Amino acid sequence: MKTVEVTLQTALDHKLTADEYELIKKHMGRNPNLLELGIFAAMWSEHCSYKSTRVHLRRFPTTGKYVVQGPGENAGVVDIGEGLTAVFKMESHNHPSYIEPVQGAATGVGGILRDVFTMGARPVASLDCLRFGHPTHEKTNYLVGGVVHGISHYGNCIGVPTIGGSTRFHECYNGNILVNVMNVGIAPRNKLFFGHASGVGNKIIYIGSKTGRDGIHGAVMASDSFGDESESKRPTVQVGDPFTEKLLLEACLEIFEAGIVEGIQDMGAAGLTSSSFEMASRGGSGISLHLDRVPAREELMQPYEFMLSESQERMLAVAKPENEQKVIDILKKWDLEAATIGEVEAGHKNVRLYFHGELVADMPVSPVVDAAPKYERPMQKPAYLAQTSAFNTASVPQPADINETFYTLAGSLNLCGKKWITEQYDTMVGINTVFGPGHDAAVLRVQGTKRGLAVSAGCNERYVYLDPYVGGMIALAECARNVACTGALPIGATDCLNFGSPMNPEIMWQFSQSVDGISAACTALEVPITGGNVSLYNQTGDAAIFPTPMIGVVGLFENVENAVPSFFQDAGDILLLLGDDLGEIGGSEYLKTIHGHDAGLPPTLDLKKEKALIEILRELADKRLVKSAHDISEGGFAIALAECSLQKRLGCAVDIKTPLRPDFALFSESQSRVILSVLPENRDAVAALIKKRGVPCEAIGVTGGNSVAVVINGVLALDAAVERFVTLHKTSFEKTLFPG
Repeated sequence: MKTVEVTLQTALDHKLTADEYELIKKHMGRNPNLLELGIFAAMWSEHCSYKSTRVHLRRFPTTGKYVVQGPGENAGVVDIGEGLTAVFKMESHNHPSYIEPVQGAATGVGGILRDVFTMGARPVASLDCLRFGHPTHEKTNYLVGGVVHGISHYGNCIGVPTIGGSTRFHECYNGNILVNVMNVGIAPRNKLFFGHASGVGNKIIYIGSKTGRDGIHGAVMASDSFGDESESKRPTVQVGDPFTEKLLLEACLEIFEAGIVEGIQDMGAAGLTSSSFEMASRGGSGISLHLDRVPAREELMQPYEFMLSESQERMLAVAKPENEQKVIDILKKWDLEAATIGEVEAGHKNVRLYFHGELVADMPVSPVVDAAPKYERPMQKPAYLAQTSAFNTASVPQPADINETFYTLAGSLNLCGKKWITEQYDTMVGINTVFGPGHDAAVLRVQGTKRGLAVSAGCNERYVYLDPYVGGMIALAECARNVACTGALPIGATDCLNFGSPMNPEIMWQFSQSVDGISAACTALEVPITGGNVSLYNQTGDAAIFPTPMIGVVGLFENVENAVPSFFQDAGDILLLLGDDLGEIGGSEYLKTIHGHDAGLPPTLDLKKEKALIEILRELADKRLVKSAHDISEGGFAIALAECSLQKRLGCAVDIKTPLRPDFALFSESQSRVILSVLPENRDAVAALIKKRGVPCEAIGVTGGNSVAVVINGVLALDAAVERFVTLHKTSFEKTLFPG
């Protein structure tokens, strides 16, 4: 094999620093060869090692009553009763999706599916959290079309429904879009599988697709900001095959059912490198791999390429010698590649790599996996906050026509319906979907039981930009509230933390504050973080995205028949408003869309009030005392009322008294507020239960009619036609992005 002299410049070309290169030489006791340097570069990349964020992530609460497996494995696991668990995680594929949107998004779906079924779970639902630039930006409609096509193609082909998520637009994403995908699976608690290689003499088996040269340096690319050369990085974007993944899924589940593997790991970022080293680390063992035995898709591939390729639909399994052939036979039955490429060894804790009998790398496991530097990057409060926080919302002029203001908001990209997206997704495959896209949270039944899951995912990046701590709290709390609106108990969360360069002290301050805000909400609402992902360097040049810590929350129903819809069900029902309107328009859609400002302070959040609200929502659902529940979030009270009318085109008549300006009362985004509809005969009982919990509650009107009519202090302030709202909601997305 041809040798290449490794120098400091070689290390710099691999995005390592001079100090890191010296540390590598110290760990190795010598200068690494090119293969070894490439392995260190991948495993010590920001994408794989979290070297700038680990000191902050340890502050997350990660244990709780329902947690079976927290961070550190392929996915988090929570107990959902009757011997079953929910396995879930969220991941990013941001950089690849900007460079090649179809394949970047598709392989993001494939990767998160493997994270879940690697644990022994059958994936049952996906959610997508997408962020794009301004609609007039030259690439936005191209990127939207490509990303949605990639997600729909992969998810539809493999037969896993995409049942919810969040799609928003802002000019901060013009140069760096976000493609975050969450998946949830179901597994028996006694049949969970973990990614470790242990047991001397056990065989290491490569399964799945053949290895090609696609995706090499993918982890390193994801740990760097974009520049003028971004388009040249297309070769680092992997190519996915959902039909192969479907075969791999079914084959793995058959292997798990047979109980013939000791450990298994997805080949995700850094491919064979991360899977082999992480399994060896978790198993506390040494392993040897023979790279010439790895099934290759291309000719003359070299060890460096085998170890760093990120070809898709591949996994690494560990089996006892007596089960080796059984595993291979099952894989071949499913027409998949399978080859024994190594074994677990005694007497050392290294990964030893051979190529045609020659030892080409001999690396201690612990330094590669555990000894990546932990940086406490400098932090500094961003200078822009002095200006944004000083913005006087009272100076905002009142609109001349509130009805037209309402319609403008309703047709804006962040508030209009996303059916153009969701209609491309199969939302019902598997027939477990109870509530799909459009509800506060998606709801699934757990087959063979009365139980169900509710899942919500998203984040308001503008709140986080204006106050990372409060914005982080709201991101977690709103997802938990959405889940509770359906009647489910929030029991666990995953995250995907999307930020700019960690070399910028202001961005590290945003990150740290967001983590603390999320942690505070997790603790107060008893919703621990079970795992997740960090995506940094989401910036082009010096232009970083708004901090976007995406959150996904999973909730549990003991009886899914109690699930509460988000929409009005019948005319004549009583409307109740839970929570207080504080007239907060800082960071609101109203302030941005109508007045053009990303400014002010985001809404305040009282976590004790939020906890009480969540508890009463669950109690009311369990007692079947509410017919619909919808939280008030982006767009405020008026948009929330109108959204309740969507399913059955059923309006409402509302009468409120408030000291607030009419526009503030209608479009404020104050937190911990929910609109309920109840039968007239249940009004008093419901109100009594709510007040017993200490939650503010007011009867505000009735359902019915063909308009959303709101009287404020005796004056008709809003009279919006339901049909016009429905039309705007259904058509604005496509008309804005694809007017041709």
